[in-house]
Amino acid sequence: MSLHIFDSASRSLREFAPREHGIVSIYVCGATVQGIPHIGHVRSSLNFDVLRRWLAHRGNDVRLVRNVTDIDDKILTKAAEAGRPWWEWAATHERAFDDAYDVLGCLPPSISPRATGHITQMVELMERLIAAGHAYAADGDVYFSVGSYPAYGELSRQKPDEVQQGEGPALAGKRDPRDFTLWKSAKPGEPSWPTPWGAGRPGWHLECSAMARTYLGAEFDIHGGGQDLVFPHHENEQAQSRAAGDGFARYWMHNAWVTISGEKMAKSLGNTVSIPEMLKRVRAQELRYYLVGPHYRSNIEYSEAALEESVRAYQRVESFLRKVVQRTGVVPEGDPGPEFAAAMDDDLATPAALAAVHSAVRTGNTALDGGDDAAARAAAASVRGMTGVLGLDPLSAKWSDTSTVDNGLREAVGALADGLLAERQQARANRDFAAADAIRDRLQCAGITVEDTLDGPLWTLKDS
Repeated sequence: MSLHIFDSASRSLREFAPREHGIVSIYVCGATVQGIPHIGHVRSSLNFDVLRRWLAHRGNDVRLVRNVTDIDDKILTKAAEAGRPWWEWAATHERAFDDAYDVLGCLPPSISPRATGHITQMVELMERLIAAGHAYAADGDVYFSVGSYPAYGELSRQKPDEVQQGEGPALAGKRDPRDFTLWKSAKPGEPSWPTPWGAGRPGWHLECSAMARTYLGAEFDIHGGGQDLVFPHHENEQAQSRAAGDGFARYWMHNAWVTISGEKMAKSLGNTVSIPEMLKRVRAQELRYYLVGPHYRSNIEYSEAALEESVRAYQRVESFLRKVVQRTGVVPEGDPGPEFAAAMDDDLATPAALAAVHSAVRTGNTALDGGDDAAARAAAASVRGMTGVLGLDPLSAKWSDTSTVDNGLREAVGALADGLLAERQQARANRDFAAADAIRDRLQCAGITVEDTLDGPLWTLKDS
């Protein structure tokens, strides 16, 4: 089976075929770096990281562009409120987002371009639009003429006559209230750049069209982002790019929100859960599991109970793999298997993919209980292959050194546990079962679980 993805533009499941064989081009709308990232912010990047990993696993060269909006009304407002330079405010929070992406295991994008670094390309795009009759300048501002483009509304199913751009009161220079701003004329105290129409700064929508074309060409494979971006942002991107003569995105993918009490997680609502705060409570790989486990097109209703269940589920996978390694030695990554592949090819059905992971874990644990080391290793190799695609392999270089227990401490605990287990074995050999049970109880009180197997006792830390 080949990969099928739900295309937001056609509202249908479409077989994915890259524009250029073996090369997949993806543009993902990244952060507007106005504040500390929360779990709603990073969900999109995690979802598209999983897509990228699956495409790469299938043998494709994936070129992923994730932009940074580093100039915006919100950034200017928050920087002014904090009494900081706008560029410092943006750079500080860009680093915070990069740290969040990295700690949660996102592969770095092919490039992460900033809006302020692509003013020249934006000016060129506006010149093309004005020459084609799809844009106009007025008093230093530049607007896209919605009425000049009959296909406007195709992506979002908006009716052009009912469009509200969300730009506040119509500016005096607008010919039509439906038109949206490409370029904002300079205002006192704000940063600006020179253009043929006067100094100013870019509108929100213009930057992505310019940067996508710069790095991926006039037409590329997949444009991704959160479902809240469908209108007006992505509708306006598509309109301005195609009006200028570019094919732009061939497929559109949109991930759903993280919600609290049914409302989208957003700073403006005051209902966010920041990444730094989350990582005080759970490990990064456990948070990643929680965020990539649901289907990317399904909302995640945040709750402590759901988070805790995800932590336990991940730890069951981790515990199984560590048991197999402890008994049989290093386990290589194996083939994910047909059930996992079918799930991933079905529009990245991560719930079904994780069901395949846990099925293999159960099979492997049964093999361990029966003393079938070869079957346990085979199951563990498959689990590694599947979790590797999801960026969750507990034995990977990324996560193996981030156990809840420091490696040095683990080694010390291991030496003590092995010594006590040797004493327990001797007590059992002497038929002193009271002493043997007492040793086991001491280990359990210390957070060490003992499992008696055909090959002797096996210990694991309860939180590992």
